[in-house]
Amino acid sequence: MLDFSIYVLYRAASAIVGLIPLRVLFTAGEFFGFIAWLVSPQYRRLARENLQIAFGREQSARQLSRLTRKHFQRLGSSLLCTVKIGTMPLEKAAKHLTIGNVDVVHNELRAGRPVVFVLSHLGPWELLAQLLARELNYVRLGVVYQQLGNRYIDADVRQKRARAGVELFDRREGFHGAIELLRCGGVMGVLSDQHAGDQGLWTPFFGRLASTSPLPGLLAKRTKAVVISAAVYTSGTAQWRVEFTSHLNEPRDSVESITAKANVALAEQISVAPEDWFWVHNRWKTPKPNFLLQRYKRGVYLPPETSTTLKPFRILIRGTNWLGDSVISVPAVRAIKSGRPDAHVTVAAPEKLAAVWKLVPEVDEVLPLPASSPLGVARLLRSREAFDVAVLFPKSLRSALEVWLAGIPRRVGFAGHHRRALLNQVVPDLPRNGPIQHQVHEYLHIARHLGADVASATLPPIASRNGNDDQLVLGLCPGAEYGPAKRWLPERFAEVAARVAGERAVQWVLFGTAADAESGKIIADALGARCDNRIGRTTLDELTAELRRCRLLLTNDTGTMHLATLLGVPVVAVFGSTEHRLTGPLGDRNVVVRHHVECSPCFLRKCPIDFRCMHAVTSDEVVAQVLAALPA
Repeated sequence: MLDFSIYVLYRAASAIVGLIPLRVLFTAGEFFGFIAWLVSPQYRRLARENLQIAFGREQSARQLSRLTRKHFQRLGSSLLCTVKIGTMPLEKAAKHLTIGNVDVVHNELRAGRPVVFVLSHLGPWELLAQLLARELNYVRLGVVYQQLGNRYIDADVRQKRARAGVELFDRREGFHGAIELLRCGGVMGVLSDQHAGDQGLWTPFFGRLASTSPLPGLLAKRTKAVVISAAVYTSGTAQWRVEFTSHLNEPRDSVESITAKANVALAEQISVAPEDWFWVHNRWKTPKPNFLLQRYKRGVYLPPETSTTLKPFRILIRGTNWLGDSVISVPAVRAIKSGRPDAHVTVAAPEKLAAVWKLVPEVDEVLPLPASSPLGVARLLRSREAFDVAVLFPKSLRSALEVWLAGIPRRVGFAGHHRRALLNQVVPDLPRNGPIQHQVHEYLHIARHLGADVASATLPPIASRNGNDDQLVLGLCPGAEYGPAKRWLPERFAEVAARVAGERAVQWVLFGTAADAESGKIIADALGARCDNRIGRTTLDELTAELRRCRLLLTNDTGTMHLATLLGVPVVAVFGSTEHRLTGPLGDRNVVVRHHVECSPCFLRKCPIDFRCMHAVTSDEVVAQVLAALPA
């Protein structure tokens, strides 16, 4: 009943419009379009964002805003004039349309080659199907269409499209009829400038990847048709002209190549009169959930000439607040970066961790976050070039609030800590059934949810050693920021280091924060000249440089342990209160020394009883593991 009521209103409006002269409607449409520009902030913003994508490198902000307004005015006139033309006799309507360079079409048809028209929403596009049939009346002419939501209005539009002899082919019914028409030497029109969804081919449009219908290319390959792009431009008040390109395809072109060429041709045609195109359609829609493009049926096609000019899809990754967690999340960052060829990855992380992310080549930009309020962080994010997506690794409410305040349109993360309302793409929790999974899989689960291929995601070293191979430098990290329950006995660290130094000519370097000074003194006093105590004396950059000199790191479960794995330094790690299957060092050259006792893992900061898990680890077994890991 609602559809029919809307149809009655539509027919009444059409009848009224039919009584008004076309030139008056054109001017009135521009006025109503201006009103729509004033009162439709959502569509005004969408059109402005689309124009920024297409022309942001060539036009100023003021020019783009002016073009947005002009587009609304032109869209209003095109829509009203389209309704009017539908009520006019074709002979009278034809007086308002000039068909230019149509010989390029006639030449192909007379040579026996069928034609696929790539059509776009330029100007009053309904004119083309109705009036072009008059010019090409010696062949069959068809149009592929998509049914409108209101079946009554759809029937009316179909009747108007068909009155000039145009055959209509519903997308839902397949394309056998369209193929048969082309094989008979006919002409088939396909609107190809809209977002094609999950079935489209991702190829550049105005230099940015867009899901594009491959139908013109598919039809051309099946029927040996030539592909020509047709456009309708406004040439004056209630006056329009049609222009055609020469054929876009060659016999050896693939479907993907034809689709890409069609997008180039459409962009060139739109650039002639950008105010005429339909900018209030979300052409560069970010798909949900898989905005990474590896899983799509038709995938991505990049013409060779666009490999260096592709406009970036800007992804902000909010990094974790801990050194170890940052390293563990690196495989997920790599998977996200490889998920689409236009990905520009910015990692926003606390200033103290920025140096870690600068080591990762897949990260295009590192944004150090100051210790300020969420509003201050949001202002910082807003000061950068606009991001398309924010991916949150932390589960905190604050991290979600920061990107929400920054106005990033897609905000992705786990729903924890009462922040679901601030996200518009929630990652389902990783299933907890089965054996314990390493924390790396939690971050990879986010990447997989976004469409990344994580099957081969690993943590390969990102930098080679820069030490002297003639000097056997070993690192030792006796502390752990989380708390004393993660720290092995400093006396046993000292014993192990001394015994190793007694068997091999090694130089030990101690790492840690100022809080580890007491433990460091015990070890340094035991080793004497064979030890360089760097505890509390290194920045993160300096720690990285020192670790690169090391042939091995002996450590507790610490962030330094994970940093060593990122640098390709073998690790011997002593675990007590924590679970190595959850947060152990990544890589196959690392060894964990641990004894499972009845209360482990407890994950406590401080042992409330007798520290039995760490007492169970003996110096003998750690010495054996260190010596076994050293080069012969």
